[in-house]
Amino acid sequence: MSKSTITRREAVGLMAGAVGVAASGGVGAMEQENKGRIKQSVCRWCYSKMTVDELCQKAKEMGIASVELLGENEWDIPKKYGLICAMPMGLTSIGDGWNNPARHEHFVGVAENLIPKVKASGLPNLIVFSGNRGKLSDEEGLEHCAKGLKQIMPIAEKEGVTIVMELLNSKVDHKDYQCDRTAWGAKLCDKVGSERFKLLYDIYHMQIMEGDVIRTIRDFKQYIGHYHTGGVPGRKEIDEGQELNYKTICRAIADLGFSGYLAQEFIPARDPMTSLQQAVTICTV
Repeated sequence: MSKSTITRREAVGLMAGAVGVAASGGVGAMEQENKGRIKQSVCRWCYSKMTVDELCQKAKEMGIASVELLGENEWDIPKKYGLICAMPMGLTSIGDGWNNPARHEHFVGVAENLIPKVKASGLPNLIVFSGNRGKLSDEEGLEHCAKGLKQIMPIAEKEGVTIVMELLNSKVDHKDYQCDRTAWGAKLCDKVGSERFKLLYDIYHMQIMEGDVIRTIRDFKQYIGHYHTGGVPGRKEIDEGQELNYKTICRAIADLGFSGYLAQEFIPARDPMTSLQQAVTICTV
């Protein structure tokens, strides 16, 4: 993650407590071009200089289906533009998560209040985090997370809301974060034992931790409910200036029959809307 004026960590903390046309032909041509096999979203925190309404309007013009990582008071704004908030915020923060049993009672109480609201707003998912390791072993972290999450699965299943834990790197951006490997997250899914608990596979983060992205998403496809993008290194644009081939990755995701959302989560180094349009085009397969 770059040293931008607002970091994702700061955005998560806050939420918890002229489009550049790449091709000639105008907006109509963009919408026609960007109808692909993957539903695309965009993370609001990467465009902090815009209002949510402004970002929704631009996203709609590009054929993006969702604006996400919104706080509860913003969940319904995308609806005005025919969009959705595919991944709302509100349950846990990155460093303070389900691996801390002392926080389970609080998180369960919040979840019991929040999940019905997510359902009422017509949103499909709710993001959660493992929390930082501290002195926990990976096995202890698994047991604590599973014990806590099992307590909210009945209400998630009743309301039809999928609880999604994000995989983040603990090497560069989120030192000590526990859910930092896909295999660990898959073990947690098995322990929780509910189709309403999935992983958010952040391609940027997992390239840093593991690499071998396409093989990994094929091997663990049944556990993945959502994707995020980002250029490596630096979380900049996902173009030829970084090390991943996002067009090929998105083809692999689409070929697996993935029906969720893939969200653009890079920090633009150039004109933000030009970069976002380029990313949408790259990921349209």
